[in-house]
Amino acid sequence: MNKKAIPYLLLLPAFIFYAVFWLTPVAAGVKEVFIDIHGNFSLTENFKLMFQSELFGQSVMNTALFVAISVVLQYVLALTLAVLLSRRFKGAKTLMFVSMIPMAVTPTAVAILWKTGLISDGWINSILMTLHLIHEPISFLSAEGFSALLLIILIDTWTVTPSVMIILIAGLQGMQKEFREAAYTFGANKWRIFRDITLPMLKPSIVTSIILRLIAAIQVWAIAVMVVGYSKVPFLVERVAFYVDAVPGLETSRKLAFTLSFTTTVIVLIVSLVYLRVTKKNSAAGGNK
Repeated sequence: MNKKAIPYLLLLPAFIFYAVFWLTPVAAGVKEVFIDIHGNFSLTENFKLMFQSELFGQSVMNTALFVAISVVLQYVLALTLAVLLSRRFKGAKTLMFVSMIPMAVTPTAVAILWKTGLISDGWINSILMTLHLIHEPISFLSAEGFSALLLIILIDTWTVTPSVMIILIAGLQGMQKEFREAAYTFGANKWRIFRDITLPMLKPSIVTSIILRLIAAIQVWAIAVMVVGYSKVPFLVERVAFYVDAVPGLETSRKLAFTLSFTTTVIVLIVSLVYLRVTKKNSAAGGNK
């Protein structure tokens, strides 16, 4: 047997597995996007149906707002925690342990935890009333519009900030202390060192964490559905779940689900390509230096 063929033979079972359980369903889904409800081939019919569907415009707007606000908020919090935890101080290990707790909680458990807390007689209102910060329960789940969107952003921030923080901490640990010591020697203050040394050297980790969060944020839906339900805060992927779970059986629902899935996949693919291009440029720039 040709030795060059051995690696491909070893990879063959994995390729067959993905071809059967991933590539085949994806190809079938893409095919459905370009076949209308009458069984005829059409490049635009299902996309017209998607654009005309209820709450589509709002789902696009909510997804865009969610991505913009959540990524910035989570990045700022994660960077602050990463810089703080990279310094040795009493209680740093305890803070690290507490900060990492959300990573151990599954999405379903996160939704249950927060939904039981956000109801009128939940643990959040109980704590606030015990501390005499409020005099009567707050109906968090009655929030609508932008307020409901902010509520989901806060829950998502609590859930995913630790994962972003870990990436940034790894980047900080790889930095050489000699650069900061040299900056102190030449009279630079802490802010100047952070701005001119720490952030530029942390750039690869920052780019990685932000792009990965962008990809994940575009696909958010589980928290929205499990906490506030369908249609109250529509997102692109939430609409897919809605047409599959809430109104199945209709041919238009099936086509809308396929088309929304395809559209979201294209958006995620574009973001992924941008990520690969940016990281490639960073690697090339690092190599030239």
